[in-house]
Amino acid sequence: MIEFRSVGKTYPDGTIAVADFSLIAPSGRTTVLVGSSGCGKTTLLRMVNRMVSPTSGSVWIDDLDVATTDPVALRRRIGYVMQNAGLLPHRKVIDNIATVPRLTGVSKAAAHVRALELMDLVGLDRAMAGRYPGQLSGGQQQRVGVARGLAADPNILLMDEPFGAVDPIVRAELQQELLRLQRELHKTILFITHDISEALLLGDQIVILRRGADIAQAGSGLEIIARPADEFVAEFVGLGGERQLDIRRVGDVEIVLDGSGRPLGQVSARS
Repeated sequence: MIEFRSVGKTYPDGTIAVADFSLIAPSGRTTVLVGSSGCGKTTLLRMVNRMVSPTSGSVWIDDLDVATTDPVALRRRIGYVMQNAGLLPHRKVIDNIATVPRLTGVSKAAAHVRALELMDLVGLDRAMAGRYPGQLSGGQQQRVGVARGLAADPNILLMDEPFGAVDPIVRAELQQELLRLQRELHKTILFITHDISEALLLGDQIVILRRGADIAQAGSGLEIIARPADEFVAEFVGLGGERQLDIRRVGDVEIVLDGSGRPLGQVSARS
């Protein structure tokens, strides 16, 4: 479990990135922070592994205040996946994945065995183990980034817009891959995105943020779509637009239409 207790962050120039934020991200679930650029979501994420220190409040992992832990040791036991993968360009794929286990004292042979297992897990051909990041596609690099984030078998995985730099088709594939991995691994995931469709797909808990990390609404996707807290939330999730759906009968088939009247699919017959 990750808990934010009244955290705030004000930078030296007076910019308030986070005003007063409290939230629990439950264990074994995916919590998605979603909002426009500059709303404070990445600042919150980086508070968890102490890449950013709050100016007020505290962040807890289970019963531990992260401010009382060594930041290097903390980061080595938390998986971190970022946009553009952040791979070391001069190191082969297998060595990129094995980075954290090697830093924690795992032998090279054992770390490579683990890296190959993780390549299988994230859907990468083992033949790519000896390649360099520059020889991979964007989607393949992101899979390597996910494998590296999982290499030390962390309980917590931080994901900062990890699929934002790839094309829509690859992005959809990576989203489905993450859903599959989470069904198997049950990690505590804190996921950052500005894309509400991605949030609705991936999040067990979705937190919609205004500027200053002010929580506009938090809940499941069903709860938010069914009962948006206010006009800001309704507009953010697309109600009245693409998510305002209608049903039209064509013969004996019911067709779902989006807000502009475009057909999206058929209503399934249920007995």
